[in-house]
Amino acid sequence: MATHLDLEEQEQLDRLKHFWNLYGNLITGVVILAAVAVLGWNGWQYWQQRQSTQAAALYDELDRAAQAGDPAKVQRAFDDMTSRFGGTVYAQQAGLLASKTLADKGQADGSRTALTWVADKGSDPGYRAVARLRLAAALMETKAYDEALKQLDGSFPEEFKGLVADRRGDVLLAQGKRNEAQAEYKKAWAALAQDAAYRRLVEVKLNAVGVDPASLSAKATS
Repeated sequence: MATHLDLEEQEQLDRLKHFWNLYGNLITGVVILAAVAVLGWNGWQYWQQRQSTQAAALYDELDRAAQAGDPAKVQRAFDDMTSRFGGTVYAQQAGLLASKTLADKGQADGSRTALTWVADKGSDPGYRAVARLRLAAALMETKAYDEALKQLDGSFPEEFKGLVADRRGDVLLAQGKRNEAQAEYKKAWAALAQDAAYRRLVEVKLNAVGVDPASLSAKATS
């Protein structure tokens, strides 16, 4: 009986050896790849969390500088943010905050540069849209109308369509293109929700260029 069992065990061992000779390297490779993948994913998660934590701390520093009204510190913090954490959401938020602070302190060039960075390098469509709208307004103030209109070209998230048309109308009106401005204000009025407070401002602009918003309402319901 013992001999019979020994023979069965030896046969099983031989089959196992044969199987391992055929597939051992493949199995080992798969196990190693799986282990590397897990380690890589954990490492990436750790790196992302560390980047986010450091970026948040730097954003707080920029925010304190903004509240203190120190444009030099704001600029340094923003430059540091874009060079070290440019891929984070905090960098886009920092760009918008830095732009506002620098504009309030009369540093228009620095303000536009910050907005341009967010518009060009931002990863979030919403932040990019806000930056492009603000940049168009800033360029319009310097009478750089063509550059302002370029910022309003291309795709925008759907919820920004009304604001983009309104801003385009402002630029066209500043250029003396009254009829084209009317068309853009009409687009803005139609795109904005009926209960949106900003729609009231567009109605004022429509009246200013000779369009009665009531007539647009009549057309919309007819």
